[in-house]
Amino acid sequence: MRVLIAPDKFAGTLSAVQAAEAIAEGWLRRSPGDELDLAPMSDGGPGFVDVIHTALGGELLAATVEGPFGDPVPALILREADTAYIESAQACGLPLTRDGDPEKASSYGVGQLLAAAIDMGARRIVVGLGGSGTTDGGAGLLAALGAQPAELLHAGAAGLAGLDTVLLPGRPEVEIVIASDVDSPLTGLFGAAKTFGPQKGIAEDRLPAVDGLLEHFAARTDRRLSLEKGAGAAGGLGFALMLLGGRREPGIDLVAGIVGLADRARKADLVVTGEGAFDFSSRSGKVPYGVAAISAEALRPCIALAGQVLIGSREMRALGIEAAYSLVDLVGEQRAMGDPAASLAELAQRTARTWSR
Repeated sequence: MRVLIAPDKFAGTLSAVQAAEAIAEGWLRRSPGDELDLAPMSDGGPGFVDVIHTALGGELLAATVEGPFGDPVPALILREADTAYIESAQACGLPLTRDGDPEKASSYGVGQLLAAAIDMGARRIVVGLGGSGTTDGGAGLLAALGAQPAELLHAGAAGLAGLDTVLLPGRPEVEIVIASDVDSPLTGLFGAAKTFGPQKGIAEDRLPAVDGLLEHFAARTDRRLSLEKGAGAAGGLGFALMLLGGRREPGIDLVAGIVGLADRARKADLVVTGEGAFDFSSRSGKVPYGVAAISAEALRPCIALAGQVLIGSREMRALGIEAAYSLVDLVGEQRAMGDPAASLAELAQRTARTWSR
């Protein structure tokens, strides 16, 4: 039997590459004769560069950039031919903002990554967005590229209140692709602050104020562009990249094209995907939904292994998933978090009893 294994990361525990390897290890314990094809996936969020490097190879270049509060953080730029791949989460990811004021968190380091990719001669830059801890509208990114007034733009959402006029940097002479799983606009009821602010630590009673700051920023740059789908991605980094001429492409579609997922699904008998928490939000451009859609086009069944399964069978099938299996239900939350690779391998082994021939 041919099995395509195409999971996302299990946030906080396993990268997509590690998750795929753990699933494969467990599956082969039960069905050593099966032919496994590992295709770790990403929607543009944390682990994006790792997944692309696994698929394409290329040269990984180390960089040190400013984190959300000015501390130096390590990051990687993947160079493959004339294209550079960078990941916003490495410079301003949610784990980097947990000990600080989320309204003061800056995306400056993402701009530094973009500048470094330009300096190395890349003609095309693909920026993976997702998992950010910032809600500054990408003002920090723009400041790193020369936007003025830099001091206010570099001060997180809180700095936007003092803006009068904004001098944007010139558009770089490179193609910028925005790989994002989010289609929210920058502002409004479904914008960056009101939709994603709570998970970044912004207090409920501050959400309207932060949304107002983003509206203020948009009014001084390009209000029309702020309403575009994806402008609210990664706390507004989508908007900043659009101001620089970037075009948005759903992250899952971009990665699926790079790894040749559609062709690999047609060659498989079963497709296995997964992520940390499988719930109805998975429909919003997330990896399991994207993998399931490609599986359906290939007329192949798709199942999911997840840290937690938070939806019922009806919702599951609406997402195109035949069945989903929970790590926490099998081994308990403590072991699932403490030994995730072994736990996932055990879940895959049990799942193979049902699905492998």
